[in-house]
Amino acid sequence: MTAELVRGQNHPLSRSRVEIRVSAHTPVLALVSAGDDAGRLPGPEAVAHPGARALAGLEVPGELSGRHRFTVDLDSVGPAVHRVGLVLVLPPGGPVRFGAVPAPYVAVAEPEGAEIAGYTLAGLDSETAVVALELYRRQGAWKVRAVGQGYAAGLGALLADAGLPGPTAVALAAQVMATAPPTPVTSAPAAPESAVPAPATAVTSAPATAAEGATPTAPAPAAHAEAAPAASAEVVMPMAPEAAAPAPAAPAAPTSVEAVMPGAASAAEGAVSASAEATPTVPQGVRVSREVPPAPPAAQPPDPYVEVPGSASGDAPPTISYAHPRRRPTSAEPPEPGPQRAQAPGPGEPPRPVAGDAAGWSMEERLYNQVWGMFEDLARTVSAYRGAVEFADARMDRELGEALSDPRQRLGGSGNAARDAARERRDELVDRARAVLDRDLAQLVAETEVVEPALPAPYARWDSPVWHDGRAAALPEESPLALRLGDLHLPERPDLRIPMLMRLPLERGIWIDNGRTGSEAAMAMDTDRLRLAAMDMAVAHAVRLLAVHPGGRYAVHVIDAAGAGAASLAPLVRSGVLAEPPAAGPGGVTRTLAALTRRVDLVQMALRAGAPEDLPPDVDTAGQLLIVHDFPHGFDDRAVTQLRYLADEGPAVGVHLLMVADRDEASAYGPLLDPLWRSLMRLSPVPDSHLADPWVGHQWTFEPDVPPRGSQVLDRALDRIAAARRGPRP
Repeated sequence: MTAELVRGQNHPLSRSRVEIRVSAHTPVLALVSAGDDAGRLPGPEAVAHPGARALAGLEVPGELSGRHRFTVDLDSVGPAVHRVGLVLVLPPGGPVRFGAVPAPYVAVAEPEGAEIAGYTLAGLDSETAVVALELYRRQGAWKVRAVGQGYAAGLGALLADAGLPGPTAVALAAQVMATAPPTPVTSAPAAPESAVPAPATAVTSAPATAAEGATPTAPAPAAHAEAAPAASAEVVMPMAPEAAAPAPAAPAAPTSVEAVMPGAASAAEGAVSASAEATPTVPQGVRVSREVPPAPPAAQPPDPYVEVPGSASGDAPPTISYAHPRRRPTSAEPPEPGPQRAQAPGPGEPPRPVAGDAAGWSMEERLYNQVWGMFEDLARTVSAYRGAVEFADARMDRELGEALSDPRQRLGGSGNAARDAARERRDELVDRARAVLDRDLAQLVAETEVVEPALPAPYARWDSPVWHDGRAAALPEESPLALRLGDLHLPERPDLRIPMLMRLPLERGIWIDNGRTGSEAAMAMDTDRLRLAAMDMAVAHAVRLLAVHPGGRYAVHVIDAAGAGAASLAPLVRSGVLAEPPAAGPGGVTRTLAALTRRVDLVQMALRAGAPEDLPPDVDTAGQLLIVHDFPHGFDDRAVTQLRYLADEGPAVGVHLLMVADRDEASAYGPLLDPLWRSLMRLSPVPDSHLADPWVGHQWTFEPDVPPRGSQVLDRALDRIAAARRGPRP
């Protein structure tokens, strides 16, 4: 039986050789893209089109038609290819937009056999190019996902969004259109190979699709339909960064989102220049503009976590983009081999999870990418379930309304039977959708049970054995890719936790909100306990940051003007890892901010002059972390301006901000503080559902990762840090 998919839903493929079928009511071009694990294209050669039809494992049709059929051999696409996307493009001379013609239908089938999964691209409007579906590799097995991501700006915008540089994307789009066969003057609509309803019929036929486990969802807006958060979003997720992206269109979700997650860097960030030996030493965390230039903004993928509007951070446009990492090898050596599966799954069994089976140049990066995949899978499978429930409820309401509006049914007694039948159909649809959800959740739970114990110290919880069994006994020799801040979960399965990893080096400051206006958990907690929990959380993040970097990589400064955080800061003070004692009073605030502002100015001037090695000897080239507690106590207008300057300019030159504050108490500064709050990533010391994902806009509950009560893990980590800084004994 064919699985009728809706946007965002996936379906497993039981065979590696499949046939792609396209049925459109107008001639279209069928293209195929071969991307990495994030769907990024390495170059124009990764796109099969009429002018260059063949890729490893497939060959696309060369004609312009309303019907296309071609075979894909997934065993032959190559180990670097993780996503095979089917792209449909309207040619010149044809309809000007997909919304002007009936919805196309695409299917994945057995070669010359029955369909495995089908998808009707309903809801398109002004798009002229659309990613219809993708075949993607997950844990060694292949799945098909209904995408339906359209672009009103055409094929060039689609290719740029897939990672090609702007000029390259435009040139390739022009080449495709130039080599496309001419549009027939008269072309009868191609009859669908499967029962393909017209747009008006698509809604009424959705019950059957959902009954097969599909999940009807509201169609996304045209022109970048599946794009990331709303324009008012401010990104905060843990995945690695790329160049800042413009605010995309808001997804069709109950609430808009405000982006709030990790950093803006080049798509090739992490790469090392071939002439590294001739490159002068620069301060830790400082990026030199002479390295690999960033990719154009249009080529960046959506961000992973976003903040829901109405939270304490306020509405703000995205100033920093945090996206999936694209680390490049530092040499021509191939990536490390992936883990070997102990035993292949049997017929009909789901693939057995393996830790580190994602793409990457190291086990750390593979685990990082695997966490990203788990996050996306959970977001999409819950979206499919919620869409099915919403559709079932809407259909039941419509049927009940029709039954009640007919006087004959009310007076004749048949109304009760109609109402009962409507409720039964609703319950049957929801039960089938729940069965699909439970299947996917069980697979993700099994993967989490394998991945969590394999995570290295930067990604592991404080209660993980990696922090207690000696594996973290010595500081590492290299900086990690990301840092764990906490866990994310959804109400459908609260025990299924996805690690929230923040990309390093820190691309934006962190604001830990110790006010009682954020969540129900905060409102239920005593003010003093909440403030203590927020400061303990800040100290735990600082200790983890120091413990997962080489010794001396970071210097930590503390501003505690009123001394209210002394109890939480005691471990840092006692171990001697602070650069100086916590600054107290207005005088201490002024001295600390002045010293860090001077460092930012000097490093910026040295980089602009192209001589970072000529910094004054008293400038500490290590990364600087400033913890500010009880803001704005002890701050005057000049100090607030300096703090804003450090938040905006500091990350680019290795100065990072970690604030613990209650925004309500700081509201006396009025709009002066708004830019500061918008530039920081808001977290909470108690469970809070203020974060959303970029794909469908779910509100995720964030829970911080802090050491268990009574644990000595922080003290042991601080002892190792202090010993590493003292150096070996003579």
